[in-house]
Amino acid sequence: MATLGNITFYADDPRALAHFWSGVFGYPALEWEEPMKSELLAAGLTEADLATRALAEDPEGIGPRLFFHHADGPKRGRNRLHLDVSVARDGDGDHRSRLETEKDRLVALGATVVRLVDQQWGPWPDLYYQLRDPEGNEFCLQ
Repeated sequence: MATLGNITFYADDPRALAHFWSGVFGYPALEWEEPMKSELLAAGLTEADLATRALAEDPEGIGPRLFFHHADGPKRGRNRLHLDVSVARDGDGDHRSRLETEKDRLVALGATVVRLVDQQWGPWPDLYYQLRDPEGNEFCLQ
């Protein structure tokens, strides 16, 4: 049986994008720290090599691990896969007010709003924001 390892993003600035997504999920903003940094450098990597990769990781090991690798060119077109980020169920207010508050928080981190979807899908309400991260990767906040 397989398990999810990383969700990997190609990025123009892996470190900045890792820090954005760390902020989305409330993870600490990670850097290449000791002793791992010294081990990587001793294995022949350079500081420039380290700048081509970054990571966002839940310190409790519960949430997804996101890995960022330097892209070989600019993003073109729409993502073939995107993340759906859910608003926390706890907290004050109804779902719509929690959604608005979280959307505002993500915009302050660097996300941009594409559109608000507020419709019915069969018998179910369908309410979410389509957003883009700082490098244009689409994701939804539901």
